[in-house]
Parts: sequence; C-alpha cells; structure tokens
Amino acid sequence: MDIRNLQGSIVALITPFNADGSVDYDSLEKLIEFHIDAGTDALLPLGTTGESSTMTHEEDNDVVRFVVEHAAGRIPVIAGSGSNCTQTMLEKSLMYQQLGADGLLLITPYYNKSNEEGIYQHFKTVADAVDIPCIMYNVPGRTGCSISVRNVERLAEHPNIMGIKEASGSIAYASDIAHCLSPDFKMYSGNDDMIVPLMSLGASGVISVWANVQPTLVHDMVRAFLTGDTARARSIQVEGLPLVHALFCEVNPIPVKEACAQLGMCEANYRLPLVPMADANRARLVEAMKGAGLLA
Repeated sequence: MDIRNLQGSIVALITPFNADGSVDYDSLEKLIEFHIDAGTDALLPLGTTGESSTMTHEEDNDVVRFVVEHAAGRIPVIAGSGSNCTQTMLEKSLMYQQLGADGLLLITPYYNKSNEEGIYQHFKTVADAVDIPCIMYNVPGRTGCSISVRNVERLAEHPNIMGIKEASGSIAYASDIAHCLSPDFKMYSGNDDMIVPLMSLGASGVISVWANVQPTLVHDMVRAFLTGDTARARSIQVEGLPLVHALFCEVNPIPVKEACAQLGMCEANYRLPLVPMADANRARLVEAMKGAGLLA
C-alpha cells in the first residue's frame, strides 16, 4: 500500500502483554479491529508507545507479522524499526519490509548520538537499502539528540524518506523545518497537545498516543483541519487537552496502557523498568477519562 500521500491520524499502537509478560495477541487483534472500525488512518506498532525497547527482536518480528496479517491491507502498517545501532536498524527495517510493512519509522541514534554526518548517514543507510517509505523520528527528549535543520533539508531530498515525526515540542523547530515540506516530504506531529499548531505549519496529521483511546475524535480533528474547518479542529484540540495531559502525567506508555485497561481493551501489564501507575496519577487519569466521556 502506497503511503507517500498519507494524511490523518496514525496510532502509535500499544503492545498488550499478558500477566506473564508475553504478548497478548488476542487483545492486539481486538485493538487492530477497533482502530480500523474507528477510522484510524494507519497503524504504527513498535514505536515508543509499543514498548519495543523491552522486547526481543523475535517478538518484534512476530508483532509486525501479526499486525500486517490482521490489518490485511485495510489500512497501512508503519513499523518502528529504530535503533541506536545503524546496522541493527537496517536489519530490522529489511525484515519488516519482508514481513509486509508499508513504511518504517526510523529514530535518531539515542545514547551514542553521533555528529552531524553520522546522524545523516544513520538515516541514509536505511533509506538507501529499503524499498518502502521511511519517516524520520525527532524526539530529543527521549534520545538526547535532535535532527538538525540542515540534516532535515538534506534528508528531505532523499527519494525514499517521505517525512518526519516531529516530537521536539518546539514550535520554533517545527517552523524552521516547515520550508522542507512538499508533496514528497511530510511532517506529522509527534505531540498530541500540538497537533493543530503543527498542522497550521503544514503538517499532514499526527502519530498519536491519544488515538489509542479516542481514535475517531483524533481522526475527525485532523480531517476537519485538512478540509478547512479549522474552528472544529481547534475546538477538539483544546477540549482534549485535559485528557492528553493526563495521558502523559507519567512516562509514556504507562498512562495510555492504563487507559486502555480502564476501557477493557487489555490488561495494564508492563515490562520493567515500566511499572503500573501511581494511585494518585491513576485517579487523575480516570477523572480525565470521565471528563472526556470515556468512563461513566
């Protein structure tokens, strides 16, 4: 499926776990169907929200295979293949392409970081080797390094790099890279509290944590903006902020997995170092969910 013109709400899909820590494929199948029915525009397994940092390569492969098979071409699947080791990211990317992913999400080399040329080569190496479109992921709060404006300019010219997930939280940075946007290079908000502001700069949608629990609403907000109803988009963004803030009151994906558990979608099971929410934060999340009409 060609995703080069993808617009809308791309869910950063959680990975449900059983009590013994294994992947809960029954719940994962239900989540896939839930998002397809709700109008989500694409599925993104194995991102930060998917807890891939605590999963084995074999589990990663199995999850991508499962999501691709059960999505069955109804909506695109973009697999998070990022690593701080370029060779590992390359191997994962080639495997996910073989498994049928429609695109890849590639992260900066966290921890070891590298210099300007190293970060450029990190992305270029994978983009040169695969045949499916790649989205770069800029999230310096997680990785300790950022994609410079100059590297965005260079990489935006690569025929196999279709866009950037911008999650720095900086409107100034998003503004600085907005001149790179074109029919061949798109920006997606990586912050749920800044979707409409980034769309005002030309973003094509969002890769969203929020969409795990309100997929139709997030899809409708993006669609409203794209079709010119900016007042409705702005209203949804502003009214959704209490829930969005609650979904990030602890490190992602702890709160969103708890929210999904509150909705009966899965159990709130994690792998260390992630643990269940503190009671006070869980109470805050539940109240926000009630305010959003998700819980009675």
